[in-house]
Amino acid sequence: MFNLPKDDSRFSWTRHIKNKMIFYHISKNMVIKIFRNPDRYEEGIATDTIASMKVKKNNSKNKPKETEVWLMYKINNPLRRKPTDKKTKSKILMISTWIYPGRTKKGDSIPIPEEILAELETMLYD
Repeated sequence: MFNLPKDDSRFSWTRHIKNKMIFYHISKNMVIKIFRNPDRYEEGIATDTIASMKVKKNNSKNKPKETEVWLMYKINNPLRRKPTDKKTKSKILMISTWIYPGRTKKGDSIPIPEEILAELETMLYD
C-alpha cells in the first residue's frame, strides 16, 4: 500500500505531486531526501520555483544505469506563529516530481516530460 503524504506545519502537497509519486513509485521519504540533500539545484520552470535532483543508480538490466529523480517546489512567504515571534517558518509547497532516464548536464534546461509540463501549466496558471 502506498501512503500519500499529508500537509503538515512544514510541507504542503499538491494533488499533482501525489499523482506523480504514485505513477513513478516515488515515496515521501525520497522526496524529502531530494529536498534536504539534492545533488543539484536548478531554477524551476514555473515562477519562483526551485527544481532539485538526486541521481539514482539502478542495477537492473532492463533500466538505464543511472536516472535522475527531480523535485519541483516553491518556498512560500514565511509564516509567523505569533506576531511577537522573531523566528519565522516557511511553508514549502511540493509541486511535482518525476524520473528522467539518463543524466543531464548542469545548466541545461530541466528535462520535464511534455504531459507533466502541460499539467503544471494548467495547475499553476489557471
